[in-house]
Amino acid sequence: MTRNAVASLGFDQDAAMVTFPIELFLADSDLGPVASAADQFVSGLTTWQSAVTETGVKPAPALRIEAPDESAVLRRVNDLFLAERWGDGLPLYPPTEDLVAWILTGTDFAPNHVIGRVMPRGGIATVKAVAATLAMAGGRPEYLALLIAAVEAILDPAMEHEKFQANSGSPFPVVVVNGPMAETIGLNSGFGLLGPDPDHPAGASIGRAIRLILQNIGGALPGDGTMAAYGAMRFTNAVFAEDEAGLPGGWPTLAAEIGNFGAGSNAVTVFCASGSVNIPRRAISPDVLEDEIMNGLHRTAGYLRVPGRDYVTGWANGTPGALLISRTVAGQLAGLGWTKDAVRAFLWEHSKIVADEVERTGLTEWIRSSSEAATAAAPTDPWPICRTPEQILLAVAGGAHPTNHLWFQGEAPAVVTREIRLPQN
Repeated sequence: MTRNAVASLGFDQDAAMVTFPIELFLADSDLGPVASAADQFVSGLTTWQSAVTETGVKPAPALRIEAPDESAVLRRVNDLFLAERWGDGLPLYPPTEDLVAWILTGTDFAPNHVIGRVMPRGGIATVKAVAATLAMAGGRPEYLALLIAAVEAILDPAMEHEKFQANSGSPFPVVVVNGPMAETIGLNSGFGLLGPDPDHPAGASIGRAIRLILQNIGGALPGDGTMAAYGAMRFTNAVFAEDEAGLPGGWPTLAAEIGNFGAGSNAVTVFCASGSVNIPRRAISPDVLEDEIMNGLHRTAGYLRVPGRDYVTGWANGTPGALLISRTVAGQLAGLGWTKDAVRAFLWEHSKIVADEVERTGLTEWIRSSSEAATAAAPTDPWPICRTPEQILLAVAGGAHPTNHLWFQGEAPAVVTREIRLPQN
């Protein structure tokens, strides 16, 4: 991680370092090894010099792979990807010049247009580099504009991606898409929207490309650039469309609420999640719809009422997470007079955590140590999982079935929207 940090300053992972085992940083550890390494510290601070003398975008050299036939070339390319830690463990397409050039037809941006630095390594995400990862992930040109918008959102300073990249808690970006482009490229908003879904491959390709960008450009390799203790169980992150056709009248889209994008606008909404959980919200034998709805809302609030430190991140200005509900349940709620604001207000009020639980679980110290002034004060009783109900994201998506909700628990200092800029041609 230290090498990645200095690489972000342009030193190409070149640094003087003194390394210690993880035990040194645990409670009640013996600090004796620090004193015994004094000479190494002095040498690093006084005599070490970097071997790197220049910074900037450096085009990677082209590789030539030769083999008796096409299948052998593909095997050798993938062996090389794994040996160099460029892959994700599954087969990838070789990003040949012809293939990348085809992908680049999906944008009007110049190939050398810089989107930003991807931390912790600080690698430069150019449009061509992003297109190359999309090519590797099996994507198509019509996916590129969406991928660029998602990367722009991830690299927005408010997202603090340098923290979730290196985090031990295994967070990952969630990308929700609004606008007609979602249907045009076949992005799923219904049954099985998180995949695998052979009928809607766009989400998997785009999400996998994001993973490769965070890894190959950003240096988020397990145990090296990222300390994710368990990983996020996702090769493809979470990229899906909101079910706009299933929105009840008066229920705005997510992009309209967060980014003020009007109807017909193509936009992405991005936040960071630490995990997801399925919520069985339906009663077994409902006799009265109103009773079933209230049971489901209370059960959902119970799933949100978790004394986890993830809610502290972004408590004031971010989100505690996103709740996905099906068009069927959304229609039932709307039919009984529930608005999106009313649903959020209910969940916010009934997911508050009593002071005894906050104290007993150690959440109090996380709250008080928060860098956000609004959370640094002593917690109230009961403590809400976010500052206002509006911070809870509510989206209509998933199969047209009434039994389940899905909760993406956030570790999200911000929620960022970006326009998807399609090529003029």
